[in-house]
This record gives sequence, structure tokens and C-alpha cells, in this order.
Amino acid sequence: MLPDFNRLKVFYHIYSLNSIVAAANELHLSQPAISQQLQKLEGELKVPLFTRLHKKLVPTAAGERLFSLVEPFIEKLQDEIPYIRQPLDRPAGMLRIGAPREFGKEYLPRFCHEFRLLYPDVMFKLKFKESIPLLTMIREGILDYALVDVYFKQGELPSFSDIFSVAPLLKEEMILVCSQDYYQQNIAGDHSFKNLLSKEYITDEDDPSTLSLWFKHNFHKTAENLNIVMTLDSHEALISALKLGMGLGVATAHLVWEEIQRGEVVPITTLRTNMVNMISLVQLQDKVPTLTEKTFRDFMIARMQKTEILKRFQYTE
Repeated sequence: MLPDFNRLKVFYHIYSLNSIVAAANELHLSQPAISQQLQKLEGELKVPLFTRLHKKLVPTAAGERLFSLVEPFIEKLQDEIPYIRQPLDRPAGMLRIGAPREFGKEYLPRFCHEFRLLYPDVMFKLKFKESIPLLTMIREGILDYALVDVYFKQGELPSFSDIFSVAPLLKEEMILVCSQDYYQQNIAGDHSFKNLLSKEYITDEDDPSTLSLWFKHNFHKTAENLNIVMTLDSHEALISALKLGMGLGVATAHLVWEEIQRGEVVPITTLRTNMVNMISLVQLQDKVPTLTEKTFRDFMIARMQKTEILKRFQYTE
């Protein structure tokens, strides 16, 4: 037979706090009542859970093993109670959403703020990471869903494992840019493969795969031994370095839209259409969304179609 669940709760607090007195205070019970519950639990299990040394409790091997079973259940239960209690007739509770770093920082806080003005009982936990960690967190139930960016060729959609449902939302254009001064001094209208190959480059990734993809997409050639003068771990820092005139770099078009409009940075165009990166909404295929998840998802999709946002993704039109 299973032991009494209330006694397991008492045991959890005694072990966590390493004190019967502290557990009694935490549970608002008397010290004798706590001691009695522990004794009854040890009687049920027919094994001592603590060794009593003067006023100190030392867990036995059995106590440590029992705690390893009880701890995840109680802590998971504590995390899930807010979801169980949330109302069924309106959005409420915690939403856990992931997104690419730069896209997420630029748009998600704004969407969350606007949504909370309508539904103040909703809270958000946001994770900004790369695609693979985001997909892993969806699979493990850490995220409710995520916006994931995936490179793909013209006419192709990104493909994932069958456990995911993928809904394409927006196409990000990835463009090669530099400052106005750098362009006039080093490019001056010559967008040829040979000329570009000899210039300085900045990248926001340790492995400059995006630069390689840009050359492959636009010239069907591999760019070898590029002169990379700076490597950064932030797209924002990349844009700052480009504006300073340090060289060329591949940037997300909508994140430099204002700089392009002001003439601070210049796109390097070729006869090919711009390389595209798809932002897709990804969730577990068989997961039934809650009212809160569905309402925010629909709100976010509608918000992305607003003119002031959409024009950033269509700056070349």
C-alpha cells in the first residue's frame, strides 16, 4: 500500500529544512504533531528515515531515496497549481514562449504588454534562444510554443520531426549591408563576387555560416578565406559595428529597416532575390492548446500583420 500522502508532505518539509521545528513552522503545526507524523511514516515504511544525533537530523539512505522520489512530485505540483486554478472563461495564468534572440527582444515584450492590457491575469515567461534549444524545450514541455527561425530555399518550407506542428508566419530577408561611408570608399557600385571577396567582414556567429550562405545564394559560389575582422555574439552589436564602418555583414532586414530608410546603412544587392529566413510558429502536434495559449497565439499573429510591423519585412517592395 502507498504511504499516507500527507505524511510524505511532512517528510518533504523536514528533509528540505533539515529541522522538525522549521517544518512545524512552515506547515503551521505543532512540533509534536510533526514528530508523530514522521514516526507514523517510518512505521508504514518499516524503515528509519533519519538518524537523530542530539538535535540534528541526518537522512538515512532510505530517507535520501524517498526524498528523490517525493521532491520532483511536490515541486512539479507546486508549479502546476496556478494552471489548475486558472479560470476557464478568459485568458489567465502563465504562458511560456520562446523566440530567436533578436526577433524576440524586438517584438515579444511589446506584444505581451499589449495583451496584458486586455487580459491582466496572464503572465509570461520568455526564452530567447537558437532554434534547436527552442525545439528541445517544446518537446520537453518547458515551452508552450515558440517562434523559430529556419533558413530555407525559395519555394521550400522548413521541415521538422513529425512531433511538431509548424505554421509559417513571416519571411525575414537576410541582406548584406555596410555603412554609407564604407560603401562609397570600398564598394562604389561594384557588387561583383571578386570585389566583395576582398573586403572586411563582421559576423555575429562563431562559425560564419550565414555569410557563406549569402554568397552561395547570390553567386552560386563558395566564399573562402573571408577577411573577418570582428566576431560578435549579438546582432545588435553587429549592427552597431556595421554603422561605424568596420566592414560588411549579413543583417536581418527588418532589424535595420530604420537605418536603411535614413541612409545610414546600404544594402548590397545582386540579381538574385534576397536570402530568406522563415519565422514559424512551432508547437507539439498533438497538444490541445488552452484558451490562453490560443488567444495569445491569434493575437500575436494578427499583431504581426499590422502595417507598421509588416512594412519592415517588406522593405524592398
